[in-house]
Amino acid sequence: MSDKKVFQVPDFLYGTAWKEDRTTTLTKLALEMGFRAIDTANQRRHYFEAGVGEALALAYRNGTLKREDLFLQTKFTYQRGQDHRLPYDPKASLSTQVAQSLNSSFEHLGTNYIDSFVLHGPSSGYGWSDSDAEVWETMRKERDKGHIKLLGVSNVSLEHLEEMVSIHKEIPAFVQNRCYARFGWDRGVRAFCREKGIIYQGFSLLTANIEVLRHPLIFSVATKLQATPAQVIFCFARLIGMLPMTGTSDREHMKEDLDSLKLSLPQDVLAAIETIAG
Repeated sequence: MSDKKVFQVPDFLYGTAWKEDRTTTLTKLALEMGFRAIDTANQRRHYFEAGVGEALALAYRNGTLKREDLFLQTKFTYQRGQDHRLPYDPKASLSTQVAQSLNSSFEHLGTNYIDSFVLHGPSSGYGWSDSDAEVWETMRKERDKGHIKLLGVSNVSLEHLEEMVSIHKEIPAFVQNRCYARFGWDRGVRAFCREKGIIYQGFSLLTANIEVLRHPLIFSVATKLQATPAQVIFCFARLIGMLPMTGTSDREHMKEDLDSLKLSLPQDVLAAIETIAG
């Protein structure tokens, strides 16, 4: 896919889930602190996409940022992942629902293009379904209209991905998963992504791995680098090929997370952290 080869991938994603009426304030703060890649979803149950758009509009009006300075990622979510505040007609076909959700996202975010449009989890935990195939082909057609740059999938297993690439000519540019150290930091999916040239986005790197943040190795490395354990984890994630995401609501933590981009770790430390809880 040519776009994937030339597109400038961001260093860090700021995630906007679970922020409700603080979404605008926290997205605005994240932009002020230096984040230039924002992750959201057109799923009112866990996200307030219009609140992200309000923060973007403020930045544009203030002249501090332009649309082209930003990487905006949003998602299409099946009805089972939504609450009653649907961004589409539930009686419509899946193809129509994708188009309606996408148009709603354009309106929420005040933009006429999306950098990354993600399927927010397959319809079943047991494989790539006909519904997923229909949605993915619709997303591809929407991308081909020119108002989406890249496509992705989230919350997927290795089985989902293997079935997906066996069916479709178009493979995702991104895979976004919750990343658990106790499962080898999603080792199987990461290896698949590496083989296929897919960028792996890791979320819940801290909240899913509290025990790792307290591990003596992480504490020792953090002390040596004069860094925080969280910074060590984010640095590790980046150096093993992940695009990390943070959803912190704390100003100082935002700064620390971005400062982790300045850190480096030797290969033996990366190897040790890879197996620390996996």
